[in-house]
Order: sequence, then structure tokens, then C-alpha cells
Amino acid sequence: MQKSLAQFFVISAVFLFTFVALFLLRGADDNSLFRWSWVFAKSDASRIYLFLMIGLVLSFFLSRTAVPDDYQAPFLAALSFAVSALFWKEPELIVDASRYFTQAKHLAVYGSGHFLTEWGRTIPAWTDLPLIPFLYGLLFKLFGETRTVIQLFTSMLFSLTTVLTYLIGKKLWNRETGFAGGLLLLGIPYLLTQVPLMLVDIPTMFFLLLSVFTFLEALDRDGVVRIGCSMTAIACTALTKYSAWFMLSVLGVALLVYDEHSASSKNRRPLLRGSVILLIAAAVAGAVLLFKFDVVSEQLAFLLEYQKPGLARWGESFQSTFFFQMHPFITISAMASLVVAWRKRDKKHAIISWLVLLVVIFNIRRIRYVAPIFPLFTLMAGYGLRIIKRDDVSRFIVYGIVTTSLVIAVFAYLPLAGNMSAVNLKHAGAYLNTLDAGEFEVITLPPKAPVVNHAVAVPLLDLFTSKRLQYRGQYEAFPPREEIELSSLRFTWEYRNPEYYAAPLTEAGAVPVVILSDASNILLPNPVSRRLEGYRLSESFCVNEGIFRYTVGVRIYQPLLPVAKPLE
Repeated sequence: MQKSLAQFFVISAVFLFTFVALFLLRGADDNSLFRWSWVFAKSDASRIYLFLMIGLVLSFFLSRTAVPDDYQAPFLAALSFAVSALFWKEPELIVDASRYFTQAKHLAVYGSGHFLTEWGRTIPAWTDLPLIPFLYGLLFKLFGETRTVIQLFTSMLFSLTTVLTYLIGKKLWNRETGFAGGLLLLGIPYLLTQVPLMLVDIPTMFFLLLSVFTFLEALDRDGVVRIGCSMTAIACTALTKYSAWFMLSVLGVALLVYDEHSASSKNRRPLLRGSVILLIAAAVAGAVLLFKFDVVSEQLAFLLEYQKPGLARWGESFQSTFFFQMHPFITISAMASLVVAWRKRDKKHAIISWLVLLVVIFNIRRIRYVAPIFPLFTLMAGYGLRIIKRDDVSRFIVYGIVTTSLVIAVFAYLPLAGNMSAVNLKHAGAYLNTLDAGEFEVITLPPKAPVVNHAVAVPLLDLFTSKRLQYRGQYEAFPPREEIELSSLRFTWEYRNPEYYAAPLTEAGAVPVVILSDASNILLPNPVSRRLEGYRLSESFCVNEGIFRYTVGVRIYQPLLPVAKPLE
């Protein structure tokens, strides 16, 4: 017993030392959103250190008993959903959400037929594929245009992703490997911050894992339902994101692994069945994309011309992604899995390590592009932990990774997210909902530094309010074209708000006015000042984290006079 306790104390000391080392080396983190030098600039590291110790004590008690086999999947689903719900209070941290909201609202306003016809035409598609905005739009249509329904959906997908990770590990090896892989997804603080956002990364992760699992199921056992589910999942994955095409190569690896096994048993049916699944799924996805061939071909050309060379300018280092933005023990265990698999000559390991290998070979350094393969990476880590013979020690390491990562995510990442200027749109939307007026006029002022076009903030404000907004594109100042073409946020300058924001106001008399500008910009141009004669400043939301070049502030003016002056 004393020897056992000594081992746990040593492992705990290593956990705590690792945090201290990362904290001291935080300048090496170059993540574009949650860089450790920003995360801990205003956080009390000593307080977090105390919570880390409490988390390790809790991990010790959790590790004393294993979760019963029949409860492992429900446990993962419930825990991951509950953890993701802690982050629902975040604002929309990434302006790309405005694109997906705009596309989804088109479906909610005009119907699915209009969406399918006009996507890529009057509905700007940028480099997006249609499936996820289509699903978001259906949710708006069925349950109302609220952010809550999106967060419930994305949290559900994340919860199911942990279960799929477990099922893949169980199918390839055993329950312990799968359970560790699913649980270790909670050991990636960056990933947890992305779950509530109206983006496509979490849905892409889910559909990719669903494709892998259903494909393995179809290779294992015949059946029309299994084959149909696999083809559907693969086709859906191909319609989520262009980078998912690259990720679907993992299915080819799975087919080769199963083909070798079936060849040794002289049963070639899995090879034939898998080939048919891939061909039909590709044909289905191709038929959908062929319907929009002009749009898709332009997008692919643009990706090669703009996105591919841009990755060299916008990338983040591997040490940031794999040591700061996720618990470093996950990375160490994943690397150990390569040694374990090599010694065992375990070819099935190639199924989970293939995409990680491609990320390294092709030097893909943008964490948002890598995020969908994180479940396979945590499965590698779960597999690597098999090198530890004592189950309680292995469980302690897994729970220690999860609890310490949650402490950092909740007490360091989440406060930073709540102090980003994007929170101004969230608070302003909630405030608009308390006012009697049903309509608001929105005016955007040009930013001091031409980083982002403030027009994209209009849909994000709309996401947080149930009131109707009118926007006519006032006072947009554009940087030189050569700067726009090199900008990582180029889409914001080429973005145009939909026509439904330009519809005439229906309420009689003056309507409140919302001013969107830099968070620190308090000066109003003369025409806007004249427009606001007879108005009073009702509320101002100007939180500024002082980190990012782009900030957005919101000021709301209410009329004192019954009639509003037209904007000159």
C-alpha cells in the first residue's frame, strides 16, 4: 500500500511540475486564440495550482474503481456533454461564425428549397460546404433562431464523438483503450472552448468519426443497414468541409488493414464490400457537388490560390498544439503508442495514426484544421497507456490528465474568453431583448486598423437577439486590395450582408440605433452625430481584452423624439 501511494505521489509531482514548466515556457505558445501568455496574463497561477492539486486528489479516488463496462458509454456521453455546457457562456470567439449563421438564416427565412438553389449564388458560400449550415438552418426552422439550440446540437455531437471514440477503440482493441481515448478528449482545453461555437469543426469531427466507425462495422459484418449507414456517413463527411476529403483517406488505410486480414483467411468479401461503400459514397457526394459544379470548382481553385499558400503565414507551431493546447501527457502517450504498436506488429494502429502522420508530413500547423483528428490522436494515447501494467495507475493518469486540463480550461481559458471584445455582441444582444422596441437600425463605423470589416458583426449580433435588425452598409472603409488578398480574414472584406437586413422598418416613429465600432472608438462621424440628434446613449458595451487587433464595441441609442432624421 505504501509503495502504491508513493507511486501516486510521484506521478502527481510530475503532473504539477509539468504545469509549472509550461507556465514558465508559456512564451513558446503561439496559438492564435488561447496563447498561454494571454491566458495567464490576468489569471492567478497560484490559485490554479491549488485547484490542480485538488483535481489530482479527486483523480486518485476516481482511479480506485473502474467504471463498469455497461456504463462506460453513457458515462462518457453524460460527462462530455456536462463539461461542454460549462462553456456555453462564451461569446462567439471567431468571426467565421457570421458566415454559418447567415447561411443558416437564409434557410430559416426562405426555406430549404431556396437554400439549395441559391447556395453559392445569392447565399455567399466562401470556401464552405453546405451540409453544416443546412443542418443549422433546419434547427432554426424547427426550434427558433436561438444560439441555445446550436449549442445543444454541437454539445450533443461532441458527446457522441467521445462515445464513437470509445466504440472505435473497443472494436479495434478493447474497452479500456476506447474508454481512455474518449475520456482524453476532455484533456484538450482548446477543443472544449470550440464546442459551443457556431462553426463546422466539431460537426466535422463527429461525421469523420462516424464514418470511421460505420465503415469498420461494415467491413466486419455484412448487412444492408450497416452498408447504408456507412455510405451515408461518408457522404455527409465529404459535404462538411474540404479538408475532410483529405481526412477520409483513413478509410483507405482501414480497407488495406482489413484486406490483409481477409486475405490470410481467404475471405475477400470485406475488400469488395468496403470498395463498393467508398465508390457509392463518393458518387453520392459527387452528385450533390456536381449540382453546384460552378461554385465548387471556383472554391477549389480559390483554395489552391489563397488558402494553401496562406497556411504558411497563419500556422501555429506543433509545440503549441500538442503540448500547450492539449495536455502534454496525451502527446507523450500517443508517441509511446508508436513504439508499442511497432513491437506488437499491430497493423490496426495505422488506422488511428495515419492522419497524424499526414499532419506531420504535410506540416499542417493550423489547429482548427487539425482538430477533427483529435479523437484518433487520443485513441493513440489510450493505446500508448497499455504500456502501464497496473490498471489503477493507468486510470489515475487518464483522470489526472482530464481533471488538470479542466481546471486550466475553466479557470484560465474561460475567463479569457469572457473578456474578449466579442462578448460585447453577446451582452448587447441580451440587452436589446429587454427593450420594448421590436426593430433596431444598425450602423457600422470603419475600424481604426483595417483588420476585419465590421459588417460581419451584424449577423453575430443578430444571433444573440430576437429583435429585427436593419443594416444598410454605412461607413465601410476598405483597405487596399493587395492587403485584402493576403489577409487571413479576407472573407470579411468580400462579405455582404443579406437583403433581409435591408428591408424597410415597419414600426412607426423613431427606432433605437445600434452603433458597431472598435471597442475603444468613442468618436462619431458628423453624419452619425446628426443622425443621433434627439437620441440618448442608452447602454454601451466596450470590453476590450487589449490583445487582438480586431475588437468590436456596441453602443445603443434610444430616441427622445418621436421622429428619426434620415441618415445623410
